[in-house]
Amino acid sequence: MNTEQARFNMIEQQIRPWDVLDAGVLSLLAMVRREDFVPPAYKAMAFVDCEVPLIENGQEAHDGQCMLAPRVEARLLQEAQVQRHERVLEIGAGSGFMAALLAHRAQSVITLECVPALAVMAATNLRRGGVLNASVREMDGARGLSGEAPFDVIMLSGSVPEVPQVLLDQLKLGGRLIAIVGQEPVMQAMRITRLSATNLKSEALFDTVAPRLLGFAEPSRFIF
Repeated sequence: MNTEQARFNMIEQQIRPWDVLDAGVLSLLAMVRREDFVPPAYKAMAFVDCEVPLIENGQEAHDGQCMLAPRVEARLLQEAQVQRHERVLEIGAGSGFMAALLAHRAQSVITLECVPALAVMAATNLRRGGVLNASVREMDGARGLSGEAPFDVIMLSGSVPEVPQVLLDQLKLGGRLIAIVGQEPVMQAMRITRLSATNLKSEALFDTVAPRLLGFAEPSRFIF
């Protein structure tokens, strides 16, 4: 496989047509080697328009845990509007790829991962990629990281039924939380911005579907 041609095709045929037009984001996707964050068994899927399962030592690290499709990753990154002076919290490190992208645009990134094998994978990939301003914490991310809040950006790299208030409380003034919210068959990517101590602005960005992040409670369902 011609890796650079495959990367070019991914950007031009999958990502750009999905309204990812930020030149900085497109340049970053051309520079950060996505294939280095894909498990060896799935290298051939590094640039394919689909989710990539995450495995460790030939075994699934956890059912349903995967890298998001490239166009979804790119669109979420664009909508986060990360600036160089900002501190970012990511929930769901996975393979570390989104953390690497965020780290190239931010001052620092902390990424939380509750699956031990994935936390190791993410930390190893970031270290191998020379990403020095991103750190991985092995912990449940559903309650965020209040001890180091507030954050300029909180990125949820997976879907949740709803955004917990405890995460919104960890946003700085002007801070943005990016999440995929809802239930199958249709979910929405959302950007929630803190306008003041008591005022939040919610924007629906695009429709998509993504695997669940672990640790977030599903809403109660009534049975009649």
